[in-house]
Amino acid sequence: MLSERSKRQMSDQPGEEQTAEVRQRRVPDSPEEKKHLKAPERDDVRPTSDESDMDALMQDDDSDAGLKENKKDELERLTKSIPQDKGSLGEFADSMLESLPPRWRNWVVRGLFTVIMISTFTFIVNRGATWLMFLVFLIQFKCFQEIISIGLAVYRLYDFPWFRALSWYFLLTSNYFFFGESLIDYWGIVLKKDNFLHFLVAYHRLVSFALYCIGFVSFVLSLRKGYYMRQFSLFAWTHLTLLLIVSQSFFIIQNIFQGLIWFLAPVAMIICCDVMSYMFGFFWGKTPLIKLSPKKTWEGFIGGAFSTVIFGILLSLALYNRPFFVCPVQHYQTDSSNCTIPLAFQLQDYPVPRPFSFIYKILRKEPAVQLCPFVFHSIALSLFASILGPFGGFFASGFKRAFKIKDFGDVIPGHGGLMDRFDCQLLMGTFVMVYIHSFIRVPDASKLIKQIMTLEPNEQLDIFNLLKSELSKTGLL
Repeated sequence: MLSERSKRQMSDQPGEEQTAEVRQRRVPDSPEEKKHLKAPERDDVRPTSDESDMDALMQDDDSDAGLKENKKDELERLTKSIPQDKGSLGEFADSMLESLPPRWRNWVVRGLFTVIMISTFTFIVNRGATWLMFLVFLIQFKCFQEIISIGLAVYRLYDFPWFRALSWYFLLTSNYFFFGESLIDYWGIVLKKDNFLHFLVAYHRLVSFALYCIGFVSFVLSLRKGYYMRQFSLFAWTHLTLLLIVSQSFFIIQNIFQGLIWFLAPVAMIICCDVMSYMFGFFWGKTPLIKLSPKKTWEGFIGGAFSTVIFGILLSLALYNRPFFVCPVQHYQTDSSNCTIPLAFQLQDYPVPRPFSFIYKILRKEPAVQLCPFVFHSIALSLFASILGPFGGFFASGFKRAFKIKDFGDVIPGHGGLMDRFDCQLLMGTFVMVYIHSFIRVPDASKLIKQIMTLEPNEQLDIFNLLKSELSKTGLL
C-alpha cells in the first residue's frame, strides 16, 4: 500500500495533455515508505517530451482504443494493397483451366512459368558475364522494391516526406560503394582501356562516403515533430533491406568474376531443390516440416535434398572441361582461346577405397578414378543448397506472416514476386563466396602487379629486391 502523501502526489500528476513536462521518478521520503512503494508505471519513469511519438507507440489507454483500431485497420488495408499472386494467366487461359481443381490448376501455372524462367535463364547464361550482371542488378532492384513497398504502406499511412526517394537514393549509393571498383576494373578489361575512370577508383571510398552523407543529412532534415520513432524505424527498415539485398548481390557478382560455373551451379542447385521439393511434397508429402510454411513437408525436404546432390554431381561432370564456364571472367575476356583451366577443374587421380578396389584388381586395372576436385565441391554446395538454403525461404515466410501477406508481389504467376523466388538464392550466394575464399581462391597476379605499379619507384624496387631475395632462398633463382 502507498502512503497518503504518495497517493496525493500521484493524484496531482499532470494529465495526457501535459506530456511536454519531464516526468521523473519520485524518491521515497523514509525507509518505511520505500519498502511499501510500488514500482511506478511506464509513463512515470521515462523522461519524454511532446516531440516524441514513443508515448503513442507504447500507450494502452482506453481513450485511444478507437484511434489505435482505426490506424490498425488502415495499415492492414494498405498492406493488402500490395499485389498478391492469384495464379492468373489471362482470361483465355483461365477459362481453359477453370475445370481443374485449384490444387492442380496451381500446379499447371507454376510448372509453366518454371519452364519459362529456366529457359530464359539458360539463354542469359549463354550470353556471358555481362548479361548475367545485368540480370543480377535487375533482380536486386525488383526485390528491393518489393520489400520497401511494405514499408511504403506505413509511409503512406503517416505521410512521411522523402521516404521513397531516400530509399532509392541509399540503394544507388550502396551499389556504388559495393560495385564501383570491381565493375570499373571489369569494364576497363572489356573496353580494353587502361586506367578506365581512374579518378573514381582512386577516390572510391571518399566519393561513396560523401554520397552517403548527403542521404544521411537529407534524412535528418526530413524528420517531423511527433513522428521520430516511426521515421527512425523506417530508416532502419531501409538499411536492413540494403544489407539483405545489396550486400548479397555483391557476393553473387563476385562469384561470377571467379567463373560462370560458381554462379550457374549454385543457382541451378537452388532451382533443382525448389522444383524437386515441390514435386515430392505435392505427390507424397504428408508430414509437416515447419509451422512458418505449412505446405512444406519432410517428404519434400528429403526428396529435394537427395535430388539436388545427384543433380550437382551430374552438372559438375558436364561443365568442368568448358573454359567458358570455369575460367575466371577477366582471364576469359582477355584471351578466351588461351585460358588456363583452374586447378579445381583439372582431372586428378583418386584411389578407390576398399572393398571397391577389389573389383578393379579382378579387372586388372589400377584402383583409381579420374575426377576433378569440383565434383567434391559440388557435393558441399548442393548439401548447403538443400539443407540450409530453404531457411532463406522460411525467413521470408516469417516476414510475410508478420505483415499478413501471402506473396511479395505478383510479377510471376504461380510463384508470386521475385523475392519469393530468390529468397534462398541470396543466402546461397553468400555461402559460395565464403567457400571460394576459404578453399578455392588464389591471389590474382595481375591485380598484384597493378597495385605495385601505383607505388613510388623506390618502393617498387624494394619489393623487387625482397621478392628476388625470397626466390633465391627457395632455390627458384
